[in-house]
Amino acid sequence: MVIEFPQDAPDYHSANLTIVFDALVDGARVPCAISVEALEDHFDAQSFDSSGWIGAFDAGRPRIEAVAREHLRVSNGLPVLLKSGHFPPGKVIA
Repeated sequence: MVIEFPQDAPDYHSANLTIVFDALVDGARVPCAISVEALEDHFDAQSFDSSGWIGAFDAGRPRIEAVAREHLRVSNGLPVLLKSGHFPPGKVIA
């Protein structure tokens, strides 16, 4: 299974409070998302609005994509929703 992450800008979805980004799994687009709660808890969101959450996503993108990659592998390429519990306790320190 080949998993890649295009560097497209993520989208904020207010309906379910997530930042959505795509993965390419064997060339097919698969939606992935991370909850804003996870961004606040682990990625030091600087403001609690869409710009702050997207900024936290951008800063933490390598770690977020690494965790999403593992979940995509385990699920055989099904869509992923990452929540706070998917990350170790505490903030990520770069």
